[in-house]
Amino acid sequence: MAEYLVLALVLLGVLIVGAVGLVVPRLRRRPEPPLPRTEVDTRAEEDLAGPPVEAPQSDLSTGVLVEPPPVIEAPAPTLEVPEPTAGRLVRLRSRLSRSQNVFGKGLLGLLARDHLDEDVWEEIEDSLITADVGVDATREIVDRLRERTRVLGTRSASELRALLAAELVNALDPSMDRSLRTAPKDGVPAVLLVVGVNGAGKTTTCGKIARVLVADGRSVLLGAADTFRAAAADQLQTWGERVGAETVRGPEAADPASVAFDAVRRGTDTGVDTVLIDTAGRLQNKVGLMDELGKVKRVVEKQGPIDETLLILDATTGQNGLEQARVFTEVVNVTGVVLTKLDGTAKGGIVIAVQRKLGIPVKLVGLGEGKDDLAPFDPAQFVDALLGTEAAGRDA
Repeated sequence: MAEYLVLALVLLGVLIVGAVGLVVPRLRRRPEPPLPRTEVDTRAEEDLAGPPVEAPQSDLSTGVLVEPPPVIEAPAPTLEVPEPTAGRLVRLRSRLSRSQNVFGKGLLGLLARDHLDEDVWEEIEDSLITADVGVDATREIVDRLRERTRVLGTRSASELRALLAAELVNALDPSMDRSLRTAPKDGVPAVLLVVGVNGAGKTTTCGKIARVLVADGRSVLLGAADTFRAAAADQLQTWGERVGAETVRGPEAADPASVAFDAVRRGTDTGVDTVLIDTAGRLQNKVGLMDELGKVKRVVEKQGPIDETLLILDATTGQNGLEQARVFTEVVNVTGVVLTKLDGTAKGGIVIAVQRKLGIPVKLVGLGEGKDDLAPFDPAQFVDALLGTEAAGRDA
């Protein structure tokens, strides 16, 4: 029995050894997992090689090589060159034809009468008031004309014209500073703030002012701080692109003060001469909007002073424009008036009324819808255009 047990154990050992001998070689021969394929980035080589060059093709009928057509690049946009500002008022004098009928024909016709009685002087006074010269200014002009015609015995047409021209120029106060402060100081651009009521043509006038500055050799950046009217920023940007001026704008309904601040900062970074900021039109009786205008002024002044605040007034509104102007002067320090649409009214005397009531000079006048129909204001040239003769610029 013991012999059988020993034999069984021996057989079992042989079987175990055989099984191990079969399994181990298989484990040793298990194949290695394949290495991951590495993709070769050929883009760098393609970049070095450049774009594919089209090989010349041959005309099979003639055997002549035909070169591929050349690549034509789109031309850069051509910038407009604004007309010089000098002499614009002289060039545009015919646009004052409506006012010429009142001053050049009406007043001179009355003064040329053989006998200047009280009725004639009343007609002269009424004509001046109708032309929006203003009551006080009219009385002063008439009183001086009466005195000088009596003392000098003036009667010839040329003498009467010279006399009337001198009085009108004197009423326009040629001593007022009508220059625009547009030069940068200590690396900071000059800042011009444009304000006005709805419908006065403010954004269009702002674009025309940019053309005036470029014509005078200034580099300009525009700030589209009228964020309430959707088309205002687009309109201003179009004006700027025509003369190569960058426009800083924000999203619709953005904070106007923030846009104005960014415009001045951008102008400082780029080293332009002048930053011109357009603001939203607002009625003078809207307290909230006027307060917002004051905020724009305060925020901009954190980077430096505002050199000019230009008030846009519509000449066709006449005496109503004076009340608008007065309220604006209480909120911001208006330094000059831009009188638009002067070609569309017979009330050219509004220039005198604005200056006398506000003590603020008219610096620019709009005499048409053309891109360069905004002219620096000159009292003698203006009177010359009104009367149709060379104005005498002497004081009375």
